Amino acid sequence: MSAFVAEIVGSMILLLLGNGVNANVSLKNTLGNDGGWLLVNFGWGLAVFCGVIIAGPISGAHLNPAVTVGLAVAGKFPWADVGPYILAQCIGGAIGIVLLWLSYMDHFKATTDLDAKLGTFSTGPAMRNPIMNFISEAIATFVLVFVILYIAGAEVSATGISDANIGLGSVGAIPVALLVVVIGMALGGSTGYSINPMRDFIPRVMHSILPIGEKRDGDWGYSWVPTIGPFVGGAIAGLVYMMLG
Repeated sequence: MSAFVAEIVGSMILLLLGNGVNANVSLKNTLGNDGGWLLVNFGWGLAVFCGVIIAGPISGAHLNPAVTVGLAVAGKFPWADVGPYILAQCIGGAIGIVLLWLSYMDHFKATTDLDAKLGTFSTGPAMRNPIMNFISEAIATFVLVFVILYIAGAEVSATGISDANIGLGSVGAIPVALLVVVIGMALGGSTGYSINPMRDFIPRVMHSILPIGEKRDGDWGYSWVPTIGPFVGGAIAGLVYMMLG
């Protein structure tokens, strides 16, 4: 499996499970309805874990354009591959949202709260102040990318031994999952912590396209905040890492 395909599959799993948690908590007549903020936080953390263990060994499991840009700024990823990686992430995210819609089709139709429907797909602020919301998204994404840059798997070397790969395997995804959980708990209360341009923009597009019954507009006037904010935060993280390195 190529890195491009790995990013598609990993991003598909990320949004299927992550936005799936949103759907389970927000939509009418689900068994997880009104499950609360902690369920959302841990659900998204575990969604990241699943995406990373699938794509990690092949593509590095960026699954996030802000991570891809941040790694490139830090000199850890070639700029020539940034575009293809982001394209793969967007394709995978769109597929994941379609699968989510199929899983909860009846619940989407039964839900009359149009804001809750939109919230299943995209993020929104607790208190609308676009400039401060933008800063919140940039700060949260800075933490995400900056810490990821310092996460490394175990390394073992031995003289005279070649072709031996020893590492944490699936366990290596745990630090990233826990990082996403703590970002949600600590910094997610103001904007819903997109921290991933693809995670917000692609589902917002799919909300407009998919036949989910009655729905409101996609709140496109706010969409620049969770789209551009993470890019800025990720790029700053890459710059700071490079200066400290």
